[in-house]
Amino acid sequence: MSLVYKPDWEDTKRRYLAWWAGEAMDRCAIWVTAPRDDVSAAAPPAMPRDPIQRWTDLEFISRLNDFQHSRTFYGGEAFPIWHPGYPGHVDQHTFLGCPLSLDFETGWSAPILNDADWDARALKIDRSGRWWKFGIEMLRRAVTESRGKSIPSIGAFGGCGDTLAALRGSERLLYDVLDCPERVRETEFRLMDLWMETYDTYYKIIREAAEGSTCWFPLWSPGRFYAAQCDFSYMISPKAFGDLFLPVVERQTRFLDHTVYHADGVAAFRHIPALCELPRLQGFEVLPGAGKLSPLRYMDSLKTVRATHKNLCISLQPSEVEQALGALSARGLFIYTSCQTAAEARALIENAKKWSRDR
Repeated sequence: MSLVYKPDWEDTKRRYLAWWAGEAMDRCAIWVTAPRDDVSAAAPPAMPRDPIQRWTDLEFISRLNDFQHSRTFYGGEAFPIWHPGYPGHVDQHTFLGCPLSLDFETGWSAPILNDADWDARALKIDRSGRWWKFGIEMLRRAVTESRGKSIPSIGAFGGCGDTLAALRGSERLLYDVLDCPERVRETEFRLMDLWMETYDTYYKIIREAAEGSTCWFPLWSPGRFYAAQCDFSYMISPKAFGDLFLPVVERQTRFLDHTVYHADGVAAFRHIPALCELPRLQGFEVLPGAGKLSPLRYMDSLKTVRATHKNLCISLQPSEVEQALGALSARGLFIYTSCQTAAEARALIENAKKWSRDR
């Protein structure tokens, strides 16, 4: 299948298969985008004046996706992903009853498990709720609108730790980790069951159009893919993470065909060694976080991942790519970057071939 906005999609899929398998290629995997230089100047679709409409008007969202995709050069393993944005409106905690507030940039949810003697066993997905119904409608629209042009995203609907933090409130959950760890652990497994229920429903809708799946994290898989995460882990010790949340991440990896772990923030890097022990976790994104130094300044964490033969995803400036390939094996490495012009992006891909080594 060829895509209007990604003519070399068939070759790109082959490279993804090789990357997931840890095979050596002629270069590292690289996602590099740039503005296209062969399109005329045009204004983007007019933003709705109401924040809820901004995130739910599927006509606007469709026009915005087409506008962005048609003006972007997708080089290397980059490809256009059709999605509505990820402010948290199509997320497990909203399906389970958390009230949601949206603005034009993001969203906030209010916890619902506020009692000291809280109990999540009665929680279930409200399939009659507004946001669940919108999520289904949106995915069906994504399948239609993306056909022949882009790949529909299965979305961003939470995961280990973070859904419970939304339901309970992060501060309360920190106390729960100390005061009732077994309840936290049991609830996490219950919530993962519900997460898998959501994934199954969504995957059935998008799998044919996506030829597999992609999600909020820009990778493609021929099967079930999602980026696991536990941003809540930033605030807890390796022991607490290992006891309460790591087993649930492991369960998630057994459910999926392909999984990378999104280690978001320097304090989350301390959990990488334990996560490396999960046999079905294929890779990591090591992301220092907003305002932090380049991932290359955290080489110990990068090399911890590579020493266990897990794949590694890092976001870099174009000027850092040569340095990264001088320090890290190209096998299993995925670099994300963007250039100012398509010509610069093409040149960077060619240079990546020269700089790549299988170490």
